[in-house]
Amino acid sequence: MYLINKIKVVFTFFLTTISFVTYGQSSNFKVTLDAGHGGHDFGAVYSGHVEKNIALAVVLKVGKLLEANSKVDVIYTKKTDIFVDLVERANIANRANAHIFVSIHCNANRNTAADGTETYVMGMNKIASNLEAAKKENSVITLEKDYKRKYEGFDPNSPETMIGMTLMQEEYLDNSISLASKIENAFEGLGKRIRGGGVKQAPFMVLHKAYMPRVLVEMGFISNYAEGNRLDSEVGQNEIANAIATAIISYKNEYYGTGAVENLEVMPSQRSNESAVKDSASPAKTKVDSASADKRKSASKEDNSQILFKVQISASGRKMDLQPRNFKGLKNISMDHDNGAYKYMFGATSDYEESKNLLEEAKARGYKSSFLVAFKNGKKISIQEAIK
Repeated sequence: MYLINKIKVVFTFFLTTISFVTYGQSSNFKVTLDAGHGGHDFGAVYSGHVEKNIALAVVLKVGKLLEANSKVDVIYTKKTDIFVDLVERANIANRANAHIFVSIHCNANRNTAADGTETYVMGMNKIASNLEAAKKENSVITLEKDYKRKYEGFDPNSPETMIGMTLMQEEYLDNSISLASKIENAFEGLGKRIRGGGVKQAPFMVLHKAYMPRVLVEMGFISNYAEGNRLDSEVGQNEIANAIATAIISYKNEYYGTGAVENLEVMPSQRSNESAVKDSASPAKTKVDSASADKRKSASKEDNSQILFKVQISASGRKMDLQPRNFKGLKNISMDHDNGAYKYMFGATSDYEESKNLLEEAKARGYKSSFLVAFKNGKKISIQEAIK
């Protein structure tokens, strides 16, 4: 019996290793889907509607839709009704080197008239309703074994305590907001009410440790009679799944194109320990025509009265000299200091199409996970707003 169990352990480890290597080497766009709650954690329960069941059903439907795209790989934190620690959900995404992390939940409220969707990104917004939502989801950690040691310094009843923990949210905030906006827009297309006017920020533990753009989706209120029935129906789950999958593909196409994507520069788990951008001994050569160079040169004066697109190549807690040698040979580097993080950006142009060329140039130099940001009158705005 001992020998049989040992063989099972070795075989399981072998399969896990093969799976990890496959995802690590794939050039496909990698999506980690997380069904909220599970196992002995039922989540919200109202009128026979159980959050963990609805979340898992929708995740599996979203995954099936995404898997129909040959350029997308789907990683699940679970595919059956089991309990997975919050930090492990993020670790699964990190180990797979996923491009995005999407955690799916149902909302509930003692006010049974409450309805509508909410999509959150990781953030320290202190709006009471947002903190209350985070407190509700974070309380799950008390069901985990030895949670006080595992989440040392964090009180699930006081989300603000996460402020004192190491956060890597800033590097991915803009892309997270973009993904969340696409999901909310897709929900709006279904005629759903968008609560609070759009994307929200809150300190969710399940998002905290995922080092990539990540969002938490509240699909609707199971405490609401009509919405709860819809969410617990095959038709309702199919329309929600289709909206989320459509939004994810739209995000992929906008930031990574319609084909396969290049692998990230480093594993997300490694990125959490980065304190500086490393020099490159032999930066890749990129062809840039003279017209593009002239356009970039004129834009570098940064007329704050117009919209400017830049490429964010990295974020760090360390301030660095803006010399090409520190940024793999890239010139025209600017820096923005916000919430304790130094954000380094390459180029500046008022032409959206030209900004895509800048993005490709940055990726060719090795900044595989760089992304576009936009400014108007010197203040950051969303890419969608800039394009409009």
